[in-house]
Amino acid sequence: MFRKMRRFKQQLTDEECIEVLKETKRGVLSVLGEDGYPYGLPLNHWYNDETGKIYFHGSNAGHKIDALKVCDKVSYCAMDEGYTVGDDWALNIKSVVVFGKVKFMEDCEEVRYFLVNLCGKFTDDPNYAAGELAKDNATLLCLELTPEHISGKLVNES
Repeated sequence: MFRKMRRFKQQLTDEECIEVLKETKRGVLSVLGEDGYPYGLPLNHWYNDETGKIYFHGSNAGHKIDALKVCDKVSYCAMDEGYTVGDDWALNIKSVVVFGKVKFMEDCEEVRYFLVNLCGKFTDDPNYAAGELAKDNATLLCLELTPEHISGKLVNES
């Protein structure tokens, strides 16, 4: 169902793809928007090692939510900061593309668990997640992406 990577020599292993998802903080979630136009938006994420799923949060209303109510299929792309070799100017970047389906999270304990872990990627403040929950609980919505296909590659910018 999903295409094989054309430039297979640059393909990342499954483990390397997971590492990129765990280490990066942000990516672009793409949904099927209105009138068939793709709609991509930058989001932060948390990859759960135990479930193999990716989690996002945001408002419970808007273009993204409207699109997901119509079609739950998405793609998510994340890439690392890259690195250079020697005096070369060009970055070597690992990127990962995930195809899967999103569901709206409804279990309050799962949402709390996710938010604590997501906030842990950005701050050492153990109370930050609780404060965000108390402040935005009425409009907060969390999403769970179940991957159906993950691929990644290492690309040199030159």
